[in-house]
Amino acid sequence: MTVFYCAKCAIALTGDLEALPTVPDIGDPDDGRDEETRRARSTVPRGYYAIDPDPWGTPFGPAAASSQHTRSTGRELLRLATLTPSASAGPRDSVIVHPDDVMPRLAPFTCGDNWTGCCGPTGAHGPNLACACGSRLATWAADCLGPNELHLDPVRVYGWHQG
Repeated sequence: MTVFYCAKCAIALTGDLEALPTVPDIGDPDDGRDEETRRARSTVPRGYYAIDPDPWGTPFGPAAASSQHTRSTGRELLRLATLTPSASAGPRDSVIVHPDDVMPRLAPFTCGDNWTGCCGPTGAHGPNLACACGSRLATWAADCLGPNELHLDPVRVYGWHQG
């Protein structure tokens, strides 16, 4: 089991979580969508975490020509601000957790467009959740048009494996 902590103040951000071998396939995002909030079910089930080996989140850069024609996984961030094909140049190895596993310990950090979305945050504008110490260390993407994922920044958090 692993507990994740804020690298700035060392407060526990999660309880004990079990590692998944890979990031789960989201399948049909409308399967299991909450009727009231319009949010998709979380990519990672409660009590678990997965390490995302791909770049995720801000900043964004021009998409390589070869990646412009690849199949969508459904886990891309919604990017309405630009029509130019772009790809994440964000950190690799972010920790994906179920939102309910950290939400009691993190507070929304709303600044500018980082909470934009019609039914929830898109996550396309950078970290939107902060630790009590003020460290902006997580990005939650939960708008109705995309996945429901909460990514912990691999530089601003650390995990401690317990037995």
